[in-house]
Amino acid sequence: MRSHQTALVGVALALSTRFSTNASQIPFHVEEISSWDLSVPPNVNATENLVFDTVSAFLQHWPNTRYRNGHNLVPGIVPVGTLLYHGRTNSNLPDTLDWVATDPEHSYLFCRRSSEASCWHLTLVVSRPLQILYFDGSSAAKMNDGPMDSQDIVAWGEVLPDRYFDELQRIRDICDWGRPLGVDGYVRMEMDFEIMLCDFTSGVEVVSMANLASPEPGSPRTPSPAIFEVVQSGSWHNRYPGDRRIKLDLTRLVSFYDTVLVPSLIESRFSQERWDHRLLGISADDVTMVMERLREAYAAPPPKTSDVDWDTLFKVVVDRYGERLEMARYVLNATDADALAIAKKAVLQFRIMLTPYIFRTAVPSPDHGKENAWAAPVFKFCATAHTEYIRRNAELSAKLTPSEHLLLRAVEETNREICRVVVSMWAEGVIAGLDDALPVHTSGSAAPETDAAALIRRWTAALGDLMAWLDWSVWVKCRPECGVDGPHVQELCYLPTWPFRNGPGGGEGRHRPGGGGKGNGEVWPLTWPRSFV
Repeated sequence: MRSHQTALVGVALALSTRFSTNASQIPFHVEEISSWDLSVPPNVNATENLVFDTVSAFLQHWPNTRYRNGHNLVPGIVPVGTLLYHGRTNSNLPDTLDWVATDPEHSYLFCRRSSEASCWHLTLVVSRPLQILYFDGSSAAKMNDGPMDSQDIVAWGEVLPDRYFDELQRIRDICDWGRPLGVDGYVRMEMDFEIMLCDFTSGVEVVSMANLASPEPGSPRTPSPAIFEVVQSGSWHNRYPGDRRIKLDLTRLVSFYDTVLVPSLIESRFSQERWDHRLLGISADDVTMVMERLREAYAAPPPKTSDVDWDTLFKVVVDRYGERLEMARYVLNATDADALAIAKKAVLQFRIMLTPYIFRTAVPSPDHGKENAWAAPVFKFCATAHTEYIRRNAELSAKLTPSEHLLLRAVEETNREICRVVVSMWAEGVIAGLDDALPVHTSGSAAPETDAAALIRRWTAALGDLMAWLDWSVWVKCRPECGVDGPHVQELCYLPTWPFRNGPGGGEGRHRPGGGGKGNGEVWPLTWPRSFV
């Protein structure tokens, strides 16, 4: 991911005046315009965008495949009535810790032929809410370059890359840590979601122990059909809302992207692509703080919270701008019209995004020059629209947990940067006379072709930087979308993931799923014979 280190070229100059706004029209007072300077980008070490994106991606297979090194620990529950699955080679019920899947296609893979019987498939039902801890990312990918880091911290207090495949000891030690706190299991993700269940005799009851036909054997060139089915079952949870059988409590979130809680990782992340972010280099003091915060998250009784629906709030921001920013990029990349027409269409798209925030009084003055101070109230109204109430309500703010303060900063700073860039481009288009809804009287005509081409280049760069900074996985998709019909094959849009780097049956393949943070990375259709379906 490219660092957002410099101001957007040619978009806006620094603002230095004060604004008083009409109270009947605007629900707040802009005290200091310099704090809403359209030319100032986020700090190079800012992580609010990363907190926002990882939280927005919880329990979704696609984005957590794309960035497999998780950075969050989230308490939650598995509700009563949820079915869990476990594949075995015998009919014995596990009397200790072991793994369960949330989809039977996943657990079915672990049925193996034996000399005595075929596949034994256990179905459990949750009989009381199971207390769990969720590790985000591809946290069940047995790899030594980051996916297991957060589990190492909880289990052993440090990152131990050489023990990446030490699964049996990991589940033992991590269950030993959580047992005094009432933690029943740990949610992880590989091809699909799974739970490291610490006790098969507590909180779950047996529904069935079925003796099923064993999975059909595959070959190096033609894998078992069961493998394709587990890939497909994981894809059911690709996008929001993800796997809803796990209920996370964001008010108890612990994030390694929290620079207040974990300052020691700031330096190691500097100038790195997001793909390479991991927990190596975390200080012992920061580990102590993280583990103390995590223990407090399971304290009884739980702390009072604000009752803000953070999950929905984050989704609102993604819904509001995801497709519209993509559309603006499409408009700017058009080649079927002259530069002036493309620039005017782009300004219209910017205005559409900003319509709820453009005041009637937001008009450039006759001597505006190149300053965009007149647009500062639009910037602030847009940037604070979703969080102003939380900030100004003292009673509500007092209830925010430390995790909620982090979530508030994440949504504020993410929304602020979106608004800063979009308002900057729109304001420049207004000054250039390209917004028909807000004509500006100039000595000449609207921006000539050469000026429009320059604007398009600047806006394309600015928008590209913004989308790279946001790095939302909603923009990473198969183009064109996969087909559902065909005489011999079915297609599934696929990101290479452990243990299938190039798709089921493939060998070592592309290193970075989704292009490593460029917003439009490599994905491709995965196909398999129709007879497998």
